[in-house]
Amino acid sequence: MRKFDPWPVFFKREWRRNWPFLVGFAITGALITKFSLGLTEEDAKNSPFVQRHKKKYASETLIS
Repeated sequence: MRKFDPWPVFFKREWRRNWPFLVGFAITGALITKFSLGLTEEDAKNSPFVQRHKKKYASETLIS
């Protein structure tokens, strides 16, 4: 006689509970990636946020 495998039941129940979080996480990650990869050096030079933090981390920047 085959033993009962609880994993399919567990994953089905957890998917029903967690799919909104997982889908939202995927969409948010895709948007952040899209916007981050679209930034240029010119955008960084014109950004007040980057200028404010540039002095603080100037010694830690990597030389390419």
